[in-house]
Amino acid sequence: GKICHDSHAARVLPGYEPDTKVKMFQKLKKNLEIIYCVSAKDLQKGKVRYDLALTYDQQTLKDISELHEKNIDIFAVVITRFGGERAAKQLKQRLENLGIRVYLQTEMSGYPKNIDFVVSDGGFGAQPHLEIKKPLIVVASPGGGSGKMSFCLSQLYHDRKKGINSGFAKFETFPIWNLPPEHPVNVAYEAATADLGDKVIVDPYHLKACGVTAASYNRDIENFEIMKKILERIMGKRDFTRKYRSPTGMGVNKAKEGIIDDAVVAAAAKQEIIRRYFQYKRGFLRGIETKGTVERVEALMKKIGLKVENRRIVLPARNAALEAERVGKGHKGVFCGAAIELPDGKIVTGKNSPLLHAESAAILNAIKTLAKIPDEIYLLSSNVIEKITDLKKGVLGAKSESLNVGETIISLAISAATNPTAAVGIKMLGKLKGCEMHVTHVLGNGDESGLRKLGLNVTTDGKPTVRYVS
Repeated sequence: GKICHDSHAARVLPGYEPDTKVKMFQKLKKNLEIIYCVSAKDLQKGKVRYDLALTYDQQTLKDISELHEKNIDIFAVVITRFGGERAAKQLKQRLENLGIRVYLQTEMSGYPKNIDFVVSDGGFGAQPHLEIKKPLIVVASPGGGSGKMSFCLSQLYHDRKKGINSGFAKFETFPIWNLPPEHPVNVAYEAATADLGDKVIVDPYHLKACGVTAASYNRDIENFEIMKKILERIMGKRDFTRKYRSPTGMGVNKAKEGIIDDAVVAAAAKQEIIRRYFQYKRGFLRGIETKGTVERVEALMKKIGLKVENRRIVLPARNAALEAERVGKGHKGVFCGAAIELPDGKIVTGKNSPLLHAESAAILNAIKTLAKIPDEIYLLSSNVIEKITDLKKGVLGAKSESLNVGETIISLAISAATNPTAAVGIKMLGKLKGCEMHVTHVLGNGDESGLRKLGLNVTTDGKPTVRYVS
């Protein structure tokens, strides 16, 4: 799964570092190679990694670059499920131009159920074989459903043909097998993979084989019998991989042992479920997610008694928008609200105006609150604002002169050169990392990018800021 920025794990398991896996790889890199799998179907669809707002091709490049910065170079990228997709060809060319090996694993007709074909020279045998010398191979991807399993099985097939005694295990954080399926952490995994239709259920194979109730997900359980038959055809009788008795037994997962306060983790997981609802609703409004995905998350929320209002900042953001309309603040007939929950639990809000986006106003109000700066003191220099708005309107041809989050932060930095209070405010920006934020309207690029760099966890109602019909 996610290797460089596992933000889901960090949000659901407070205290988990998003780059935990990278730190582990650094300790193992002498004996390790990394294969990065990305699905041609996801590339063509333009699938987005929501926490970073990156499409899968962008995420692939970002992960490769960040691993390189940590002195870890991937061995190759494998584009799986390839069927001539244009987006896949473009990514292949771009990667090869950067000096990165790329292999195409084609879509196999009838995979995985047509075992006679799959386990043959026309199935796995027709896929590329990556000849790797190091003993430990990590197969990673930008997200679930990227074809990692079929790639691993194809490599086992080739290895056996060449007398190489290889095997595999799954290193996955979620679902956590020794937490109940209905535990909020596992329900949060279901919410995170609602677009894939994953469901966390009891692993009947593990219960039968070991007498232990374990949580797994439906895709692994549904395909386990087929997987066993495939492995029996590929592997030798004494190979450990052939001896797997359950989907749970195929995995390595010690996450539960790291949980020292279940109530804190459960509360964090419930918040993640609500975040995912807003995420998929936004995707649906943009036309990149289905209504069924949104409905699956709604059903999960109902299952554990959650409402969107259980996210504390939702109502304050909506009320701020209503207040903007009541007092006639807004801009060009659009009234937006934003709310941020500070580390001490205090909630501050912001409204849009001809000068600032609602998100920008909320950021300024938040850092003033953190720095105990009186409300009547301004952080931004009027001269700086005037010059930026002149630039936006007169030179760049912007339709609105109001400042987005990125522009507001730059204005704050420039103002700090002559305004000591602004300098104090800048020091507070770092304290916003990890804070929760909700906004009522669609985020513009400048707002989304700025908030992501500040490290806020942002959700939105996704109301349009532009009218398309009268």
